[in-house]
Amino acid sequence: MKRFAAVVLPPTVSLVLFLGLFELVARGWFADASYLLPAPSAILRVAVAERALLGAALIATVKTTLLGFLSSAVVGVAAAIALSSSRLLERALYPYAIALQTVPIVAIAPLLVVWLGVGPPSVVASAFIVSVFPVVTNALAGIRGVDPALRNLFRLYGASRAAVLWKLELPHATPSLATGLRIASGLAVIGAIVGEFVAGFADRDRVQFRCMRGIMRPPRAREGGPEPFVGCEERAVQTWAVRAGAGPADRSDGYT
Repeated sequence: MKRFAAVVLPPTVSLVLFLGLFELVARGWFADASYLLPAPSAILRVAVAERALLGAALIATVKTTLLGFLSSAVVGVAAAIALSSSRLLERALYPYAIALQTVPIVAIAPLLVVWLGVGPPSVVASAFIVSVFPVVTNALAGIRGVDPALRNLFRLYGASRAAVLWKLELPHATPSLATGLRIASGLAVIGAIVGEFVAGFADRDRVQFRCMRGIMRPPRAREGGPEPFVGCEERAVQTWAVRAGAGPADRSDGYT
């Protein structure tokens, strides 16, 4: 029991303190601009009120993230095996893999929406692209890091290339591969969210589009009360315009 309390109590206390401080700051300094920093209690109310919509969106995001991650794991290991089988192939393709890893997914995501259309395929592709390179690099490093003496021992006993791969190289690469998969799992979530965010501006049914345009409003906002979470970008521009003396922002974009 003491061990359980020692493990669970510190993060629980820190979370409660953080949420309490967050609530005080949001209700104190941002009381008149709750759309910029909504309080945790307001966020919870919106989450409960929109639980059906947010739950469906969460399931869709998890599905696309898993598909992108699993695809990157399979393709990444296969690519690492192919590159490790030929030094010439590695010299020819590996530099491009490293270069493509530096390209931000934000720059590629709009092209994926254009090529694959609005929907899960573009989101899965975004998650795959951003997460496949850590798998390739780490798996290849693990395979290349095998002790040459062990390779020579396998060759001395006449082991085939497949036997060397399955009994020596892949087991040796398991720690590096696990590191690559751990990195790829987090990047897959980022890639999926970026893909959904870009696709959200092309599809009015997406949660991102509805939030940014202020369509999804909490119950208090619908009743005329404070709006803790509505169209952050739009409301911030309107507030700036009013404070600058320009009057209420002109809604000329056709949305209500």
